[in-house]
Amino acid sequence: MEAQIRGNLGWIEVICGSMFSGKSEELIRRLRRAQIARQRVQIFKPRIDNRYAEDHIVSHSDQKIASQLVGSSKEIMDFTDIRTEVIGIDEAQFFDKEIVNVANRLADMGKRVILAGLDQDYLGRPFEPMPQLLAIAEYITKTLAICVRCGNPANRTQRLIESDEIVVVGAAEIYEARCRRCFDPLPSPAKKHQ
Repeated sequence: MEAQIRGNLGWIEVICGSMFSGKSEELIRRLRRAQIARQRVQIFKPRIDNRYAEDHIVSHSDQKIASQLVGSSKEIMDFTDIRTEVIGIDEAQFFDKEIVNVANRLADMGKRVILAGLDQDYLGRPFEPMPQLLAIAEYITKTLAICVRCGNPANRTQRLIESDEIVVVGAAEIYEARCRRCFDPLPSPAKKHQ
């Protein structure tokens, strides 16, 4: 006899790419569609990301959707209502490595979990914990920006200031999208404004 799946089947969707590639816009679009379908939706973003608003996810194109600030992955579990059907998480790369277990647990509970985040850091290396999230996701969307130098598809985030910190929160004043050819992981001050 064939096993029957009862109740909601959960899964994980990951939207990744460089800055200015439309990750947050795509996350907002999917979450709005879930709300239109009258699904129960909860949306989280990391406390570190306070660039535009503390109580909304805001895209670079000024689209926004209400969200809740959390300081850790554990808080997502603490604040998730058992009746919630869809969980949205923006800037997943800013969470601790426990976000992978949290996403799995939520999906195992029958929830649709949609995460958006940078897949590469400012040096062009995989941005943890995104590789682990990509590995466990049922659905992956890789978004591309447009290179500000040559107009080709861009999948890298060029940092324009000097800092050895992996995480430096900012927007167009600190970063720009670059293609593989125009990306320079270690720009000198003289190269920055060419």
